[in-house]
Amino acid sequence: MLLSCGDALIDFLPVNSADGRDALVPVVGGSCLNIAVGIARLGAPAGFVGGISTDLFGRMIAEHSRASQVDLRYAARSSRQTTLAFVRVVDGEPQYVFYDEETAARHWIYRQGSMRFAEIDVIHVGSTTLVDGRAAAQTMGMIEDGRGSTTISFDPNCRPDLISDKAEYLHRMDQFAARADIVRLSDSDFTFLYGGSDYAGKAEALLAAGTGLFVITRGAQGAQAWHGRAGVIEVPAPAIDVVDTIGAGDSFQAGLLFALRAMGRISAGPLARMSAHELNRALAFAAACAAFTCGRPGADPPRLSEIGAGPIDALFGKGSAPG
Repeated sequence: MLLSCGDALIDFLPVNSADGRDALVPVVGGSCLNIAVGIARLGAPAGFVGGISTDLFGRMIAEHSRASQVDLRYAARSSRQTTLAFVRVVDGEPQYVFYDEETAARHWIYRQGSMRFAEIDVIHVGSTTLVDGRAAAQTMGMIEDGRGSTTISFDPNCRPDLISDKAEYLHRMDQFAARADIVRLSDSDFTFLYGGSDYAGKAEALLAAGTGLFVITRGAQGAQAWHGRAGVIEVPAPAIDVVDTIGAGDSFQAGLLFALRAMGRISAGPLARMSAHELNRALAFAAACAAFTCGRPGADPPRLSEIGAGPIDALFGKGSAPG
């Protein structure tokens, strides 16, 4: 199973109402839940770890998750309210305002011994849950228990409007990155955290410290990855008509983790032995997943049948896709 731990929330997306006025539509989202949904829709066993409310919005989240076959056995239900995010698209990029005080996501508690790490291929962590020191500490406790038994994936998915102490937040993100086997950042997250674009310098430092794979996603410019054996790999972004970019990075991460598992390269040893050709295939598949998401509104990850024959054949070999 592939697990994603972190935020599950409701995005209020801008739309035009029937009478032409601006309106908002509630849609299930949250980076980490999107990743679990994305993996499950591609056909791998996926689960979500974190807090989900029992309120109206929490029930929407649970129903949405189950509809995509996301396992919620490790989710903690509580009566605390659901995190809400109001989205505005400016120059094609989403901007967010969050209501996240005392929510179910922030009050998730990791209980030692509650997870069978030997049965878990990967645990992905990141996003808004790690802004809060209490929730971040629970997540770190889970990672410390799981390291060595399962692969750790990390994407900070920064939300600057939620961060009051950037130095403290940066230190926390570096702590999570140092414990991860797979680290992905968007170019905007890298700029926010580290300034500039010295991706290679950061990659060198992480690989030297034990990270297996470091990836930077750059929107329409594609993705770039650094790996100890495969070297530096770049893949282009497929040309599409973009509706919005909400959830694109989440779909990329879901596609990448799915592809690595499908190739038998998800655990630390096989990941370290991955070839340049294999890494290129995995990145290209992930980019295809992200591009598909950009072609329709909101965070709506694709199913394997929607991706198209090209990326699927490139990953599995022609005519050999599962299912």
